[in-house]
Amino acid sequence: MKIGIEGQRLFRKKKHGMDMVALELIKNLQIIDHKNEYIIFVKPDEDRAALQETSNFKIVELKGGPYPTWEQIALPKAAKAYGCDILHCTSNTAPFFLDIPLITILHDIIYMESSYFQILKSRASTYQKFGNIYRKMVVPRVVKNSKKVITVSHFEKNRIGEFFGIKGDSKLDAIYNGVSEHFKPVTSKAELKRVKEKYHLPDNFFFFLGNTDPKKNTKGTLKAFSDFLKQTGSNHKLVMLDYDKIELNKLLVEINDTNLINNIVLTGYVVNTDLPAIYSQCDVFLYPSLRESFGIPMLEAMSCNAPVITSNTSSMPEVSGDAAHIVDPFKPEEITEGIIKILNNEDYRKSLCEKGLERSKQFSWKNMAKEYLKQYELMYLENSKK
Repeated sequence: MKIGIEGQRLFRKKKHGMDMVALELIKNLQIIDHKNEYIIFVKPDEDRAALQETSNFKIVELKGGPYPTWEQIALPKAAKAYGCDILHCTSNTAPFFLDIPLITILHDIIYMESSYFQILKSRASTYQKFGNIYRKMVVPRVVKNSKKVITVSHFEKNRIGEFFGIKGDSKLDAIYNGVSEHFKPVTSKAELKRVKEKYHLPDNFFFFLGNTDPKKNTKGTLKAFSDFLKQTGSNHKLVMLDYDKIELNKLLVEINDTNLINNIVLTGYVVNTDLPAIYSQCDVFLYPSLRESFGIPMLEAMSCNAPVITSNTSSMPEVSGDAAHIVDPFKPEEITEGIIKILNNEDYRKSLCEKGLERSKQFSWKNMAKEYLKQYELMYLENSKK
């Protein structure tokens, strides 16, 4: 069987959630499957070391312009030229016209739940807005054309099933994401010091992976942190990743605390392999999103022995189980209360950390890859019978 996998963004230097899922899927398929042949279709970019060819995994760099033309024109043409029996698209969208069976990872349908006007008016970046509009146009047809649609949680599976009227349909299934093995508590003083100096980390801080996507609840998190400082007089800082300072200042104006900028550390982009040392040094990891389809960062933090605050909405309770402090993300005061409880109650903090370590062990990229391999084999078998 020859399996084509779309990995358009795998070679880009700054990889994000969906890119890491596709990368881990392929790397773990390389470990478990030495029988089938794989063609990995990527777009040329800087980080060629991210993935290496093996005897049965060939990497094909495809030019083809912007995302839509690459996906709709270059990808199906290449899949046909290389004789793929199946094409697996990993990032919500897929070619319209394809004469081989298609399996699509539909991570979420958040963009389907907003009008075009709401998307354009949102605080998302221009890139995020364009991506959401493209998905909104393409995904309904992708769902219709796919032989199999896989999402990442049972919450999202139910949501997709209801939205597209395919609830209970055998074409729709859920396969959990995993957590990478390098996410574990960092105890090396030299490594902790290296990362602390590289990203200018303070001694006492909370870690927040917010971005300009409204679902991340950055405004609510900032309000909760502001209230925490006012209530406690603490010297804690809030460490945030690659966030636009202009947009951040706009939010601080809205919560009426522009001075909060003095208690925020913006690290810029953080290399994935440096994240464990940040998780390991933070006092609390904040993940109070309004909506998530899965929530890999929660598991990463848990794997590094960090206590987690997350939301009672969408997939987050499903993934976190009883290993996180759960809040209503629409109530910043609950986030504040959670932070204070974790800091002041050592037994509670210790319990969360212990439960988190155990919870994170239940999610494995290798298990995810095994489940996808089963799907490939079933799809190939069904198509062979026709």
